[in-house]
Amino acid sequence: MLVTHPDCPEWGTGQVQSNIGGRITVNFREEGKVVIDGRRITLLPVFD
Repeated sequence: MLVTHPDCPEWGTGQVQSNIGGRITVNFREEGKVVIDGRRITLLPVFD
């Protein structure tokens, strides 16, 4: 799934790698691999 971070649009589009217990690992084009707490941040889906 492709997503963007609502507070960090400069990171670009990211691909979700895993979602385990609300900890979402996303590989962003400009920022690299980031682990996000899905209970605090709602990632925005990207539809191509």
